[in-house]
Amino acid sequence: MRIGDAMRTAVRDFYEQSWRFVVLNSLLSVAVLSLLVAASYTRSALALALLLGPLAAALMHCAVRVVHEEELSLRCAVEGLRLQWRRGLELSLIAILVFLAGTIAIRSYAGAGSFGWPLAFLVAYVLALFVVFQVQLWPIAIDERERPLREVLRKSGFALARRPLSSIVLAFFLLLVNALGAAAAVLPLLTLTVAYSFLAAARFALPDDPILEAGS
Repeated sequence: MRIGDAMRTAVRDFYEQSWRFVVLNSLLSVAVLSLLVAASYTRSALALALLLGPLAAALMHCAVRVVHEEELSLRCAVEGLRLQWRRGLELSLIAILVFLAGTIAIRSYAGAGSFGWPLAFLVAYVLALFVVFQVQLWPIAIDERERPLREVLRKSGFALARRPLSSIVLAFFLLLVNALGAAAAVLPLLTLTVAYSFLAAARFALPDDPILEAGS
């Protein structure tokens, strides 16, 4: 689906299932805020960030369900947590390791003098592309949870290669939406924008007709 269509359809999806997604968005936000509060007391609490993966996977599971079936219940979130917790852990672990390695590399190169700055910018560019990659990766990984992770990564990479500019633009708009939600007194970010972003990413990354796609 094209960017504009994906974002408009996600608005409709969120409106039709609004209170359910508000509840799910709020639960994920509470978990994130609790982690940040714990991390303010001890940095070792950041290790718990890995546990956010299953919660995010459950929310994406709900978004994927809406894309395929146009309906949703809160039981879907429980089902998503049960079915997708392992995939959520895998995806969150990859994200944590990539960003940790990228942050260390940027600091090292930036502190190496003028010759290290180009490498620091290169690593930052790769990290930005990795963020864009998530737009394809999470919906596909959750939608195809039975497929091995390496195959999901390969398929998501091909999907990004087919539509690199569209993926970059969508990722930028979704980051902007969440930034505006945070700027508008934080409440929209805590209750609306994360779930909307998941819906838009699912609409963008997944085929309009999964039955036809599977048969092709």
